[in-house]
Amino acid sequence: MVLPWRRPRASRRVSKATLLENGSSEMELMTVPAHFRCPISLDLMKDPVTLPSGITYDRENIERWIESGNRTCPVTNQALGSFEQIPNHAIRRMIQDWCVQHRSLGIERIPTPRIPVAPSDVSGICSKILAATQGGDQRKCQELVEKLKAWGRESERNKRCIAENGAGYVLSVSFDFFASLSIEAHERLLEKTLSALTWMFPLGAEGRSVLGSPSSLRCMAWFLEGEDLTSRQNAVLALKELLSSDQKHVSLFAEIDGVEESLVRMIKEQISPAATKAALMAIYHMISPSNPSEKTASRFVELGLVSLVLEILVGSERSVTEKALGVLDSICNYGQGIEEARHHALTMPVLVKKILRVSNLATDFSVSIIWKLCRGEDGGDQQIEAVQLRAFPKMLVVLQIGCGEGTKEKATELLKLLNQYRDRLDCFNLYVGERKM
Repeated sequence: MVLPWRRPRASRRVSKATLLENGSSEMELMTVPAHFRCPISLDLMKDPVTLPSGITYDRENIERWIESGNRTCPVTNQALGSFEQIPNHAIRRMIQDWCVQHRSLGIERIPTPRIPVAPSDVSGICSKILAATQGGDQRKCQELVEKLKAWGRESERNKRCIAENGAGYVLSVSFDFFASLSIEAHERLLEKTLSALTWMFPLGAEGRSVLGSPSSLRCMAWFLEGEDLTSRQNAVLALKELLSSDQKHVSLFAEIDGVEESLVRMIKEQISPAATKAALMAIYHMISPSNPSEKTASRFVELGLVSLVLEILVGSERSVTEKALGVLDSICNYGQGIEEARHHALTMPVLVKKILRVSNLATDFSVSIIWKLCRGEDGGDQQIEAVQLRAFPKMLVVLQIGCGEGTKEKATELLKLLNQYRDRLDCFNLYVGERKM
């Protein structure tokens, strides 16, 4: 039995000559054997696999079906006791032969698919990595890590399989072991291991605990200080994962000399959006209220972080904007930070502009920062500038459309602070207008 490449109704209405005149190719007009088509997508199968029910599907489509939570065979509706997918080499070879026979019509031969990685494969290589690590065999470890990375490059499915079967913990153990011996002597291995780890996040609790050791954190800081862009990006991605999970890791990392300079440099050079966001998140956790450190915050201010963040806020996309505002909000919890922000010409204009224009989170951070700037004896100039930039009506809208309790309290207090200047500025503007007339 064969099925038409195009639907029968369409082919009856339009002649072959007409279709060719309109740009359709011979390939679109030919017929494809039904058993070469995936029952789910009805497309030509590229990697046919057979389920225990006896029905053959294209691997990508049946995996998507199973990952969606389905536990039955799509064709027979039979409950599947096993999801084992056996490659159907016979059908695949028949499809390849059919493609070769019709290559004159523009059909390309489907490549022979690689066999996906199985959990047993991952377990086997992880055992070998642990054994090589315990024996201090750097060369063997590097070969095995390269093999894991090669598997991951083949497909996203392989990456998921590797991450779900304990590779993250094993690589963390190996990374920590060789970092504790000598970073310089094992630089290449450590670099490759960290690169593989970045696509296994989030790690489990055991993996984070091992990777958050003092020796591992020092190694990441060492990579951050280097010149290799890939290594620096991998290091900051790993740090974002660790610093967000445990305050102990934050404290250990903050004690390492030069980490503030490395993170600020990462933001300044903007290697990639992912690296910039990861660096902002790392800084946020280092100066957040849950881990207050006047010394760390002061160092960031001295390195020009306030000015750098404000420049980023001028024209960044949503995710970067939210993280940059979070950093600015945290640094304004410290005296030196808020003083620097008050003296920067961009601070109030940028903050007022971000309210209600980016996201709810960005609005919450912006209101919080303006509230901190306007409070106290030194906040008078900020209050006047906020009124001039029409922050008052924006605060009213924030209250009207609804917000969190914390933002609501700050917006209400800001309205009280700004109201006194609003009346004075209205009178002044009216007086100036009359004088001009």
